[in-house]
Amino acid sequence: MPGSSFGEVFRVTTFGESHCKGVGAIIDGVPPCMALSEADIQPQLTRRRPGQSRLTTPRAEKDLVTILSGTEFGYTLGTPIGLLVRNEDQRPGDYGEMSAIPRPGHADFTYQIKYGNRASSGGGRSSARETIGRVAAGAIAEKWLRETFECEISCWVSSIGDVQMPDSVVAMSAGGAGWTREQIDELGTLRLLRHPDHFKAPMDESDKKALIAAEVDAEDQFLKVLSEGGASLDALLRTPSYEDYTGTLYNHAGSPVECVPDLDKWRTDELLPLRCPHPPTACKMATLIRQVKADKDSIGGTVACVCRKVPAGLGEPVFDRLEAKLAHAMLSLPATKGFEFGSGFSGTRMRGSEHNDPFVASDSAEALFKAGGTALGFKSNFAGGTLGGISSGADVYFRVAVKPVSTIGQAQQTAAYDGSDVILEAKGRHDPCVLPRTPPLIEGMAAIVLADAAMLQRTRLGKGITTACDGSTNFSPPNNPNEPPKSKKARMN
Repeated sequence: MPGSSFGEVFRVTTFGESHCKGVGAIIDGVPPCMALSEADIQPQLTRRRPGQSRLTTPRAEKDLVTILSGTEFGYTLGTPIGLLVRNEDQRPGDYGEMSAIPRPGHADFTYQIKYGNRASSGGGRSSARETIGRVAAGAIAEKWLRETFECEISCWVSSIGDVQMPDSVVAMSAGGAGWTREQIDELGTLRLLRHPDHFKAPMDESDKKALIAAEVDAEDQFLKVLSEGGASLDALLRTPSYEDYTGTLYNHAGSPVECVPDLDKWRTDELLPLRCPHPPTACKMATLIRQVKADKDSIGGTVACVCRKVPAGLGEPVFDRLEAKLAHAMLSLPATKGFEFGSGFSGTRMRGSEHNDPFVASDSAEALFKAGGTALGFKSNFAGGTLGGISSGADVYFRVAVKPVSTIGQAQQTAAYDGSDVILEAKGRHDPCVLPRTPPLIEGMAAIVLADAAMLQRTRLGKGITTACDGSTNFSPPNNPNEPPKSKKARMN
């Protein structure tokens, strides 16, 4: 099947389907003598894995990675690296009755047309399980970028449905500074709180069925108050529904509320990793996803990503511009439907005098040099970190739109392959919203693109070089203005 590989120098090929024995990747182009173990890869897979909270699919997968080849004694050999993650909770039987019905929004129909065959259990190669190989490969690419250029990549959830981070918060990040990955996970994780009167713990706490029933009943009461409104909703607005990492309490709408007596009785063991680094907005997102899940529906949103200390000189003119490669990578991910770079569509409402990023003398030319940059910096960053499709040394910044998950629990009027009308009630386990699990996918693909571009540039200039300019001046002015500048090669130490 063509189309399962990505990259030129750092080349990744993924394999596996949703309900086969395992998924993984083969990575070619990883430099030799780099320290590498499963511990370098696992954290990103853990951030991506299903079953993290009530807001994600209940499919129980540990997603533990095994390095099959390409390393010895903890160091890379320079040979292809094979990675495997076994599927432990596959249930192909959930899809038996759908073999004759193309699921709305899924690739069943187009795969059948193209290949005359398809994986009838789950989405096959179009399943989000395929992205495990990308995340694992991206973790290796990111390790190399970090050790070589001190490059950092972080992605956060910026909107879900009509819930969006306030412009004032986004503006602080739009220039490229953003949040670190640790800050995103810390700020964007909430503890679920429950009113003690709504949760009746079973007498036998080891009785899992009774415990689940009590949790379902408490959730039903919470959602009932939201839907009915009235005095009960007024009371709910004054009570805490979530707690952030600082201990601040919020109601279901994201407004801070005062502490309540016996707070420990309200606390649950359940953490909700929204990965939206603005707790009030994260609370609104959590409530929205809970409502959507109760409706047996799904919802989409957007994520934003910033890549810091990206060396200048990455990307090729015309067809292989850096932003074009990033767009290719991001739109190859399942459920992605939009990509905007730098100022994106908002830039269409600006004038050139506003949108241009004036050059300024850099206050940290040495630091930029070490990161592959130049002695010039930028007053703003509406361009998003590239000029002419080539990285400028500024932070690379982009956003990705993610559609609602296609598999929903609601009955849908559709047609079978033979054209007969049918009512489809999809089975199987699915996310009501994939946004909280999306950042590792975006970070992984961004790392693969940047590593591939950096390695390609190094093959052109040699000896770890990524830019033909040195770290103190951008170029040596020519004696004859009609002659090209005499550039100096800058080595990466």
